[in-house]
Amino acid sequence: MNPPARLIPLLKQFDWACERLTRRMAGPFVDSGNGTDVEAPALTDQEYLWEPVPECWSVRPHAAGPGPGAATLTGAGEWGRDTAPFPHPSPPPFTTLAWRLSHLSELLALRADHTAGSHSATRADYRVAGTAAEALAGFGSAAASWRAALLSADDAALDTVGYSTYPYGSDPEDAFLDVVWWVNQELLHHGAEIALLRDLYRVRGDRR
Repeated sequence: MNPPARLIPLLKQFDWACERLTRRMAGPFVDSGNGTDVEAPALTDQEYLWEPVPECWSVRPHAAGPGPGAATLTGAGEWGRDTAPFPHPSPPPFTTLAWRLSHLSELLALRADHTAGSHSATRADYRVAGTAAEALAGFGSAAASWRAALLSADDAALDTVGYSTYPYGSDPEDAFLDVVWWVNQELLHHGAEIALLRDLYRVRGDRR
């Protein structure tokens, strides 16, 4: 089935954003935006978990417990991501690259499930990665799952309210085309944050 015409620009934007973010994290080069390759060393475990300021929210072993200001660690497996129930802390805590990448990967994976899967996956089911390599693989898998969900949608689905039943947002009240736009916005937003954290880590000098 060919993608609906209205979906194609958003699908192209999603693909480009995923490729650029993946290359920004995995290296060895990333497109600067004007066709010029910029060196991008592969993400290390140290950088993945780097806390640039005190009291960051991050991903941690469940055995260690949540970080400062967090109520719990969400996620399956050995590791979890700092979180707190609504209403969330204000101002929001500064989050590490690991936290942001985990959040982004989780929302892609869960939205895929609640669009073209079991419609039952929860945040507690998502396996949080404790290493950079696992996190990159998890992002790739989650992005592929969401892309497959997009390709399963026909033109009528784009106008269907509640086509995505993702329970942690407004998806059940929104037309699917609006959800697709929102997911792209999340990818661009958090991808830019991750890129900035990589730049800050590169110029940190002897600071830890």
